[in-house]
Amino acid sequence: MSIKTKSFAALTCALALSFGGALSAQAAGPNAISVKDAWVRWLPNNLPAAAYVTLVNASDKPVDLVDISSNDYGDAMLHQTVSNGSSQKMVMVDKLTVPAHGQVAIAPGGYHVMLEDAKHKVAPGDTVHLTLKFSDGETLDTPFAVKSPAQTK
Repeated sequence: MSIKTKSFAALTCALALSFGGALSAQAAGPNAISVKDAWVRWLPNNLPAAAYVTLVNASDKPVDLVDISSNDYGDAMLHQTVSNGSSQKMVMVDKLTVPAHGQVAIAPGGYHVMLEDAKHKVAPGDTVHLTLKFSDGETLDTPFAVKSPAQTK
């Protein structure tokens, strides 16, 4: 092998290792937050809908859900159902903490995303998107399956 060929081979190996290392580093760094079981309970006559999802945090630090928006709805707000003995009320929530290596369920009877002012006709079987923004800068455009009340029981 000539010096020129050896130099080219060494350069090719160095570049392959360099790019391979960069690709591995990117692949090893998944998003801290993932979602599962995202769905919307649809109600007729333009009544507000409620969205539910489980947020999973794979990172070593807690992460807060700090904003929710949707191109499908005029308003998307995080609420919590709070019991006062014999009555319940909804209170607005500014943020929701997803613990490190943990998860939080936004589920019926607890936290929920109130969706108001649909920008187009939404019906069971559709998919709507909510944009979830987190305190670590992560943003997830999340598809939510729309279900009728009968499908959610």
